[in-house]
Amino acid sequence: MTRRLRAHWPPVAAAVLLLGAWHAVAVSGMLPATVLPTPVRVVEQVWLQREALLGHALPTLTATVLGFALSVASAVVIATALDFSALLRRAVLPLLVVSQTLPMIALAPLVVLWFGFYLLPKVLLVAFLTFFPMTISLLRGFAAADPDMQALLRSMGAGRWGVFRHVRAPSAAPYFFSGLRVSITYAVVGAIFAEYAGAVAGLGVYMQSAKNVFRTDLVLAAVLVSSIVTLLLYALVVALEHLLLPWLRVERGLP
Repeated sequence: MTRRLRAHWPPVAAAVLLLGAWHAVAVSGMLPATVLPTPVRVVEQVWLQREALLGHALPTLTATVLGFALSVASAVVIATALDFSALLRRAVLPLLVVSQTLPMIALAPLVVLWFGFYLLPKVLLVAFLTFFPMTISLLRGFAAADPDMQALLRSMGAGRWGVFRHVRAPSAAPYFFSGLRVSITYAVVGAIFAEYAGAVAGLGVYMQSAKNVFRTDLVLAAVLVSSIVTLLLYALVVALEHLLLPWLRVERGLP
């Protein structure tokens, strides 16, 4: 328990200090309340607008989950193919890097124009935004496999797939979950960005509507909801990692 407290009190203290500074600036009169509402005002709006926020959060969550699932599947397939073929890796990996240089602010409207204003463009943009960290993490994990274990399996007659299945894939599992942790934090942002570019419902639509009527408190309320959704998804990834890779907790000295 003491170890848990030592691990968690610094971020909690930092959050309290940040909220305190925000509240102090908001009540000081340095900025109008319409520009910078207090944290209490934002939380009040989350409660008062809970039905509208929930109605917009569900489409965002749906696009996030579907897009992230597509991203995970794509990352596993691409990384596995690149690991099996050095020629393919040399040909495709630079293109993957270049794909991450494309500005989302230009790409999102194009995807919406090509695929419409509904679910598909949001799913595609979330997948595009999140697959790269997982792909690179998997490739690093494959490369970190124990060469002695691979040589041992080959000496026992194992083929390339057998070595991959029993050594390279398990070696990549911790790296894969590291990539998952990074990618899941981008997923909700990607869905909201797609909704900004064009959608009929979602937190991005809600934020844009609130911004157009100069309701900063409602914009920040939607931001708070999106942050909560992101934290819950991140916690789900961490819980899944602990469930599937319990030995990592022992290696890291966690309770």
